[in-house]
Amino acid sequence: MLATIDAPKRKTNRQEKAAYEKVRRAEIQYGIKLRKIARTVGEIVGMYPPGDPASINPLMEWLRKYAELITPWAQITAAAMLADVNYREQAHWNELAANMGAALREELKRAPTGETFARLQNEQVTLIRSIPLEAAQRVHKLTMEGMISSKRFDEIKLDLMRTTEVTESRATLIARTEVGRASTNLTQARAEHIGSEGYIWRTARDSDVRKSHAKLEGTFHAWNKPPICDPPAYRAHPGCIWNCRCYAEPIVPDIFH
Repeated sequence: MLATIDAPKRKTNRQEKAAYEKVRRAEIQYGIKLRKIARTVGEIVGMYPPGDPASINPLMEWLRKYAELITPWAQITAAAMLADVNYREQAHWNELAANMGAALREELKRAPTGETFARLQNEQVTLIRSIPLEAAQRVHKLTMEGMISSKRFDEIKLDLMRTTEVTESRATLIARTEVGRASTNLTQARAEHIGSEGYIWRTARDSDVRKSHAKLEGTFHAWNKPPICDPPAYRAHPGCIWNCRCYAEPIVPDIFH
């Protein structure tokens, strides 16, 4: 059974809309940058005859080199996104501390967010580099299928020509998911530091909310035990699963009230 507790009063629709728009802006900016990488990947693939077995090795080598080339850019881009998200998280906690007193404000200054930031940045760099690397794997797989099944060769050529579209979709998914995940991870780092044991699951409360997530609205969950949020058994905190717009509303220990 899902646990419910006397949670803090939920923000007004206007406050929630303003908070969501800030998240959405960060997601949009991150997505724009990642899709530029995706389009370049499509251009590289387009330089080679689709389905030609002789071109597969040099093409894959080009995509691997491109993944290496964008690593410094990926580090800067990831840091910029995380700084944006972290600034927003800090503003939220500062507002909370202003209402609860100096003790909470001082404790939050010591929260180990730097460790979380560094970990998230490394994870983002890996994801950005995966855009050309996964495209290389896809091209290799389709080319091999074309060699084995000549009946599907024309269809496979069309699939290869859709590399930009497919890769852009992947970039958009990364942006949508990772901004929310970064926000939740930074919230958790601060919350656990002040002794918070868990949070209230909050949704966007609209028609796009998944049924499994709608059922979690208003329920309490421990930070060390994410709930099952996607059937049959996928566990994650809000915002930490693909395309999730939910967020965690941390429960602040009574000592700070």
